[in-house]
Amino acid sequence: MPRFTAAAALCLVSATIMVLAGCKIIKTPTAEEAAEAASGGFNPERQATDLWTPKVLPYLTSKAGAYAEVAALIASDPDAAAAKYGHKEKEGNAPWTYAAKVSGIVIKAETTSRAGYLDTDIDGDGKADVRVQIGPVIKGTAIRDSLDFVSFNRFKNQIQWAEFGKAFNAHLNAQLLQALPREGLDGRRIEAVGAFPVPAKGQLPLLTPVALTLEP
Repeated sequence: MPRFTAAAALCLVSATIMVLAGCKIIKTPTAEEAAEAASGGFNPERQATDLWTPKVLPYLTSKAGAYAEVAALIASDPDAAAAKYGHKEKEGNAPWTYAAKVSGIVIKAETTSRAGYLDTDIDGDGKADVRVQIGPVIKGTAIRDSLDFVSFNRFKNQIQWAEFGKAFNAHLNAQLLQALPREGLDGRRIEAVGAFPVPAKGQLPLLTPVALTLEP
C-alpha cells in the first residue's frame, strides 16, 4: 500500500509539472490596449504621435507660405491658393485649410480662458492680423484637415475621424503648447507655422500652430 501511494503521488507531481510546462503566461492588457482591440485597432493617440515628427511637421513646414502671401492669394485667386497652400478632404463638407507661417508681434494675449490665443500683428500697424491658438483647449481640427496624406476613407466612421482630429490637438498641447509661458506675452515676437481655415467675415483667421517660438 505505501508503494502504491508513493507511485500515485509521483504520477500526480509529474502530471502537474507537465501542465505547468504547457501553460503560457498572458499579459493583462491595459485599458488603452483593450480599447484598441475592441475598436479593431483604432488608436488615434498613437496614430497622431506616430505621424507627428516624420510627416506632419515637415509637410506643413514645407507647404506653408508667409501668412500675408497666403491670404492675398486666397483673395485674388482661390484656386491657385488651394493648389499651392491648401487642402480639402474630398469626403464630407470640411473647409479648405491652408498652411501658413506667422511672424509678428503679440498685441493681445488671452491666457485666462482655456482656449487661449495670441492676437498677432504681422504688418506693424498695431492691429491684429492673425489669432494663434495656444490652448490648452484647441478649437477645430485644422491640423488634420490640412494634411493630404490622411483620409476619412481610412476610418470606420465619422466618430473615429473626429477622434483622430482631436488626437492631433492633444498631442500638440502635450508636446509644445503646455510649455509656453502664460505671462508677459504682450509685445513679444512670435514665429509660428501652422494651419487655418478661411475665417467668417469680420473674424480673425485662427491659426493652429505645429511649431511656435517666442522671442524675448
